[in-house]
Amino acid sequence: MSDFAGPATLADVVRAQATARGDAIAFEFEGRRTSFAALDRHSNRVAHALAAEGIAPGQRISYLGKNSDVYFELLLGAMKADVVMAPVNWRLAPPEIAYIVNDCEAVALFVGPEFIAQIRGLAAQLPGVKSLIATEGGAAGWPDYAAWRDAQPDHAAAIAPAPRDVAIQLYTSGTTGHPKGAMLSHGNFLALVRAGKDAEQPQWNQWSADDVSLVAMPVFHIGGSGWGVMGVYHGVKGVIARDFEPHRFLDFFEAFGITRVFLVPAAMQFVVRQPRAREIDFSRLRYMLYGASPIHAALLRECLALFKCGFVQMYGMTETTGTIVALPPEDHVEGSERLRAAGRALPGVELAILDPDGNALPPRAIGEIATRSGCNMVGYWKLPEATAKTIDADNWLRTGDAGYLDEDGYLYIHDRIKDMIISGGENIYPAEVEAALGEHPDIAEVAVIGVPDEIWGEAVKAMVVLKPGRQVSAHDLIGFAHQRIAKFKLPRTVDFLAALPRNGAGKILRRELRAPYWAGKDREVN
Repeated sequence: MSDFAGPATLADVVRAQATARGDAIAFEFEGRRTSFAALDRHSNRVAHALAAEGIAPGQRISYLGKNSDVYFELLLGAMKADVVMAPVNWRLAPPEIAYIVNDCEAVALFVGPEFIAQIRGLAAQLPGVKSLIATEGGAAGWPDYAAWRDAQPDHAAAIAPAPRDVAIQLYTSGTTGHPKGAMLSHGNFLALVRAGKDAEQPQWNQWSADDVSLVAMPVFHIGGSGWGVMGVYHGVKGVIARDFEPHRFLDFFEAFGITRVFLVPAAMQFVVRQPRAREIDFSRLRYMLYGASPIHAALLRECLALFKCGFVQMYGMTETTGTIVALPPEDHVEGSERLRAAGRALPGVELAILDPDGNALPPRAIGEIATRSGCNMVGYWKLPEATAKTIDADNWLRTGDAGYLDEDGYLYIHDRIKDMIISGGENIYPAEVEAALGEHPDIAEVAVIGVPDEIWGEAVKAMVVLKPGRQVSAHDLIGFAHQRIAKFKLPRTVDFLAALPRNGAGKILRRELRAPYWAGKDREVN
């Protein structure tokens, strides 16, 4: 529920909610409650503390830690200082973590307790980081976050960010083997909530003062950071889960009466398979929003029966600041064709289906999905060519997904034009996995594909051609890759082939490799 109108930036949102909802709880985390007034004061202190570190507007800071109220104080405080937060996926391997921290040129790194030892070992590889700060203390030689914050005054900083200024930099997997930093502005975050009047928003997106939101997805994803920020915008209580644990997830409903939550389908599956799930009172739950990867029809039916609330499927990407298309509860009808749809564009969002030459296609014709709205990212950090390939001069963003629109404007996802694999809501690009495996001395060539997986949606499979006379086991290859890339990117299976199929130009025919595993399915996403 927003009791104010017209915030120009997210910094303005925090200040306005402190005035409108001061004593109401903004965040609850492991027994610690922070009111909107306290959130405003704490984030003011953060802004002053960043300035005291000599961090100037436009510079980057990073956060390596699990979900916490501290993260949102840092994020909002950085926004008030016009400093850009770049959270790091803590599931990544050490070389990948170092790459992101160095790529964004972070001058300060805030580290959660689970990762202190890891960063001590990586510190020499982070030459640009001038300050290492422990978010929960206990790191000898490092400042403690609370003391660092509270050494500063709590009045508003003099800096005034502009709507176009970058608010957060979220890293997405890259087709070249390196992730790209998607720069999202204050205006990007506010574009959808400012599109039209409150009454024009879908009913599921109309928040009320008694809503309680569960922030369960990791903050290094738009589904975590974006969900938490939107709760602040609407002035509702956000309960923060440090990490997603299915059993603990159920406890939140009993303890806090959660009314809204966003999950990825893999997480939904883990929850419904908990025996205790049938004993939980979900009567306060109004809406379960889900996305980041497609969902099995059987799993959706199981979730509908268990939670008995409104379900909203969401489609979007980091580059669109999250959701731009939604399938509302009224379309979650058993047997309806629309259950296969991603949904319809939200207010303020345009969609188009393009052929390879960029021409718009008619309904039911499959092409690349493109979108235009105020939510489209500013661009990729220091990658102008990649930005130009993704967003054209008229602000049309090519998603890399293939699909079609029906006559009523419903979007259907058919396949991915890019080779990206989505496993458990995580984006994985074959190039990253291939680069890691390709360093093995016994491998001549390798191709990586996504295959159907009943739990994760898709699983990574490696197709390997060995050098003549060489032998190596699948187990050893997976272990070799694990030294270089995150566990969730590892192949679950490895097939050994005599040669990889290629076209006349020498390009690997991934579709040919994928075909046997997707036979009988009406779309090549799972």
